[in-house]
Amino acid sequence: MARLPREFYLGDTVEIAQQLLGKYIVRRLPQGGDLVCRITETEAYVGRCDKACHAYGYRRTARTETLFAPPGHAYIYLIYGMYHCLNFVTEPEGEPAAVLIRGAEPVGNPDSISLLRFSRPFAQLTPYQRRHFLDGPGKLCKGLSLTKVENGMDLTGDTLFVCDRAEDGGLPSPPTVPEKMCRGPRIGIDYAQEAVEFPWRFWLEKEDKK
Repeated sequence: MARLPREFYLGDTVEIAQQLLGKYIVRRLPQGGDLVCRITETEAYVGRCDKACHAYGYRRTARTETLFAPPGHAYIYLIYGMYHCLNFVTEPEGEPAAVLIRGAEPVGNPDSISLLRFSRPFAQLTPYQRRHFLDGPGKLCKGLSLTKVENGMDLTGDTLFVCDRAEDGGLPSPPTVPEKMCRGPRIGIDYAQEAVEFPWRFWLEKEDKK
C-alpha cells in the first residue's frame, strides 16, 4: 500500500492534524496480518509555544527525545502508568512537535483488533464496547498492539504507516455519509495555562442530512 511520504509530516503541525483526518493507519503485526483503522480524531502539540507539549520550551529529556527526531516517526508514551498514546512527529528535525491520534474506527473485519482490545471477537462485544471501540488514544494503541517498544518507529517503513485512500492500495472508499471536520480545545490538559484554550483538537462528525 502506498504510504504518506516523510514530506507530509514536515509542515505545520496544526494543519497536519487536520489533514490526517480520514486517512488510514496500517499496523503490520510481527506474527503476520495487517490491522487497519481510519483516523477520526487528532490533537496538535507544538513544543515551541505550547505548554501542553511534553517538550515545551525545547525541554529535552529521555522521554521527549523522539519529539526532536526527523518528521515521520512515532512518538509513543505511557500515561497513568497504563495507557499508551500514539503520536506522529512533525515539523523539521529539532522542532519538538507532534500530532496525537486520539480516535479511529476499524476498517474491514474488526475481529483482530477486538481480540487485542477485549480478548473476544467483535460480535461478542456489548453495544457500549462497540460504540467506544477506538475512541481514545489508549484504546487505539491497545487495539493496534502498540507500546513504548514501538516508540521512534519510522512511519515510512513497513511496520506502521499511514495511507491516503488509494485505488491501487486496496483501501476502501470514504464513507458514503457526508462528514464535517469539527475543532475545539484539547482534552485532559488543565495544567497547561493559556494553552488549554488552543483549538487544536479536530474530529470528524457525520453531517445532519436535514
